[in-house]
Amino acid sequence: MSVLPAESPPDEENQAEEESSERSELVTGFTRGMAVIRAFSAAAPFLTIAEVARAAGLNRSSARRLLRTLEAENYVGCQGGRYFLRPGVLELGYSYLAACSVDDLLQGRLFEVAEQVRESCTAAVLDGHQAVFVARALTTHPRVTMLALTVGTRVPAYLTAAGRVLLADLADAELEDYLVTADFRQATPLTVANGDDLRRNIRAIRDQGYCILDQEIELGMRACAVPVRRPGRPTLAISVSSHASRGTVESVRRDHLPALEEAARELVKVFTLRT
Repeated sequence: MSVLPAESPPDEENQAEEESSERSELVTGFTRGMAVIRAFSAAAPFLTIAEVARAAGLNRSSARRLLRTLEAENYVGCQGGRYFLRPGVLELGYSYLAACSVDDLLQGRLFEVAEQVRESCTAAVLDGHQAVFVARALTTHPRVTMLALTVGTRVPAYLTAAGRVLLADLADAELEDYLVTADFRQATPLTVANGDDLRRNIRAIRDQGYCILDQEIELGMRACAVPVRRPGRPTLAISVSSHASRGTVESVRRDHLPALEEAARELVKVFTLRT
């Protein structure tokens, strides 16, 4: 008596057909070519064929053919047996940049920082004596917050971490003009509200490249900010605010500052490409 093979359940058959169809639509050569491009990095800008093959998970023959193809398209160059990325690679990302507005890119990066540090993240520009907040991203992890720096909020520049970063980016003459014309008030017992003290504080911020403000605008509120210098446009500041009960100034420097600095570097690249 013959035994008929067991039939696969309809759902399993449909799933297998869908997976096979999806695989058939993948272009293996393109996938491997992208793996070759990703093999290069700041730590490994010049690679031999063998090194590219190893990093991309390819054999030497495939790596060599892909590198030659990329070289013909002006995406990589070769010197002394080592390959390197050429500026033509930037074309691969430019279509994405052209399709997105700067506002979309900024908002998306702020949200990534907010999720990474689990605190709200904002962006501000300087308008006269005030810092104006132009973008804000909230974390999906609920947090107790203090001052609500929503889009459009205007705050005296010296009272915010973002504002002080922006003041630090002014030319000396512009900073002096601000210090002699702005009105300062003591928002909390910790507020630096004296022109001479602010001058020293802002110059220190200029030297170190960031600002951490500890409960100067409101008791219980800390903030960290870094500048984003945009070619041909006013400097932008991005900042993270947090409640003092969730850490120390040192933990802000350790946990929040690196995330902001990385975001600033990426945004500068984007703004540079868009000019």
